[in-house]
Amino acid sequence: MGPARRDGIQRRDEILDAALRCFAERGVLATGIEEIRRAAGASPSSVYHLFDGLSGLTLALLTRTFERLFAHLAARVTATTRAEDAVLALVEGHLEWVLDHRDEGRFMYQAMSLELGAEGQAALQARKAELLTPVVLHLARFIEAGTLPPWPPLVFDVVLLGPSHEACRRFLAGAPLEPAWMRATLPALAWQSVKPRRARK
Repeated sequence: MGPARRDGIQRRDEILDAALRCFAERGVLATGIEEIRRAAGASPSSVYHLFDGLSGLTLALLTRTFERLFAHLAARVTATTRAEDAVLALVEGHLEWVLDHRDEGRFMYQAMSLELGAEGQAALQARKAELLTPVVLHLARFIEAGTLPPWPPLVFDVVLLGPSHEACRRFLAGAPLEPAWMRATLPALAWQSVKPRRARK
């Protein structure tokens, strides 16, 4: 990678970091691109060249957030050898990352409620599917062994991470939920929802 390429990547990340700070201070809906540009110390031309406006910048930051979150999840889940441990690692990993990166978590939940346009949504969904591939492939071995139900990835996401997403979203919005309770309760709840049931005699 040449110096110009490295400088471009660094400048892009600096602008995304500035955007995250602005979103954390004001909220996604109350933040304009000019505020982000000033916070980053960037010229208008550089911001529009790199991101093509506020929606493109928001999508880029959301994509980077998912890349960081899913890399953490993949590292946790793929290290497991049992279905129960994989499920616990998935939910524990999600809670761990969001609670340790609250500005990014808060931004993620705010930005996911925005209209990003059909093209932007399609690109984001494709990137998320790519990032989740290691987790999906790892869970597939437990499905084949009969220790997890034969569900598609979307259903696992809803069942296993749905309560965790909702708890995190509400907590980051100010709801009186205790992180210690979330960590102690939600991973075990996820496993209870998918663990094999013995047939009744």
